[in-house]
Amino acid sequence: MAKSTPDIRVPDLTGKLAVVTGASDGVGLGLATRLAGAGAELVLPVRNPRKGEAALAKIRSLHPDAELALLDLDLSSLESVAAAADRLTEQGRPIHMLVNNAGVMTPPDRQTTKDGFELQFGTNHLGHFALVARLLPLLRAGRARVTSQVSVAAGQHSVNWDDLQWERSYSGNGSYSQSKIAFGLFGLELERRSRAGGWGITSNLSHPGVTPTNLLAARAEVGRDRDTAKARFIRALSARGILFGKVETALLSPLYAATSPSAEGGRLYGPSGFRHLSGPPAEQKLYSRLRSTDDARRIWRISEDLAGIRFPGVRTEASA
Repeated sequence: MAKSTPDIRVPDLTGKLAVVTGASDGVGLGLATRLAGAGAELVLPVRNPRKGEAALAKIRSLHPDAELALLDLDLSSLESVAAAADRLTEQGRPIHMLVNNAGVMTPPDRQTTKDGFELQFGTNHLGHFALVARLLPLLRAGRARVTSQVSVAAGQHSVNWDDLQWERSYSGNGSYSQSKIAFGLFGLELERRSRAGGWGITSNLSHPGVTPTNLLAARAEVGRDRDTAKARFIRALSARGILFGKVETALLSPLYAATSPSAEGGRLYGPSGFRHLSGPPAEQKLYSRLRSTDDARRIWRISEDLAGIRFPGVRTEASA
């Protein structure tokens, strides 16, 4: 008997505005397609307009009546983040769901963002941090669910506090893990500050397990001229239904975290299969690197300084 593909029920999202970063391909595109199918109006912030248009065409081929819009956004540029947030603010629509899904992974050599930050830390964490800060009034108006996509890598390595930009020595895997740990700490601290400040925002975390997307494939923009050996290995096993997931299953955890009435703030949702690499979504124990409220407040303060933007000041229970 063929093994059934896991799936979840998505509630009716008619009248809801969802913003999904990194939705031009892979898990983000699959996620956006499911949200559109449930009736959500979608804004897709993309760096590459050509890929963005192709994503819209694919979604419309499945959901012809979907309300879709592209938004120029390069998360590796704080100027671009500010401009994208300004455009949404001008429109004035409350945002009901924000899925922070975009990211870059393990450039072979150290690269920097337009603002001089190490590329993974600056894109995966700081770019999203600044986006949430600038969209906070719209998120509050929509009593939004903010789901931030971390990774199994957030359970590895640590934050390189003495050299956040990896200027003294560079590790692609170490800096990727750091970016996802920092991002996870931010998502959890956002939930605590929302509760303490009465912002009305629910913030949680998700991870997709491991699946063969373009993160580890050949990407000229990160200096990778061929697929990594890891990408080829994951792709081969995924195609045989062994160990790793596929895009249609990897998207289920962020879809559940962003839409399910049962998904709560301050929690991590990921695949429930072997070593959380694939399978149906379920709540998971927070990685040890994400449990320190001191670390969360520290990365929050540092991120405000680096991004040059401030959230409203609140006193959380942990900092009282």
